[in-house]
Amino acid sequence: MKSTPILVQVQHLKTTCASCSVLELCLPLGLTEIEVGRLDTLIPQRVKVKKGASLYRTADPLRSLYAVRTGFFKTCILSMDGREQVTGFQMAGEMLGLDAISADTHACNAIALEDSEVCPLHFNQLERLAGQIPSLQHNLNKIMSREIVRDHGMLLQMGNMNADERLCAFVLNISMRMSTRGYSSRSFILRMRREEIGSYLGLRLETVCRSIAQLRKLGLVHISARNVEILDLAKLKTFISGCHRHGPE
Repeated sequence: MKSTPILVQVQHLKTTCASCSVLELCLPLGLTEIEVGRLDTLIPQRVKVKKGASLYRTADPLRSLYAVRTGFFKTCILSMDGREQVTGFQMAGEMLGLDAISADTHACNAIALEDSEVCPLHFNQLERLAGQIPSLQHNLNKIMSREIVRDHGMLLQMGNMNADERLCAFVLNISMRMSTRGYSSRSFILRMRREEIGSYLGLRLETVCRSIAQLRKLGLVHISARNVEILDLAKLKTFISGCHRHGPE
């Protein structure tokens, strides 16, 4: 039986927005010290989510948005035949729960891929505060736009890509997001299983495995278990652009 989110005791682990390691990626960016303090009051306690546990599920009512402080999540829906369709992967500094704003209920499940921690922001209170602090409203709008653009960008790219290119685009996307957070852009660990990658990219498991072998053969990416090493970042970007189809450079 899967575990449920655990509330972190405030008196022991309370960390203000101002001192958070992913401040520059989250809502407080550009806010004054006083404004950050007001935002911080909306986070009475952080929430720990064990690996495999759900932060929220489809049709749950919208109560909060969740800033990922540490860890990694996947969002997914169930198809008509009961199969899981992965719709995205979220890491530290990104926001979960935006899917519920339009209908006041969540349109997907959010499941932790490793032990994680989120900062819940009560949505009604956040809306009221954003109405009083224009820079906070601006940041909220930017975060929503960023999520839409990233997801649509991946979908548009993949629509014109073969399996190898899709996997390359996925690896490059993770690489860029890791780099933004101060981690290596060339060596990192995937938190998701190959089946989950395949679901997200619209590929069968065996196709994902074949593409992994092909990218290694081409000297682009070496993936062993969940360890990723990008062998040639520049060549990887060129490969995604489709230039390889026109012959050697």
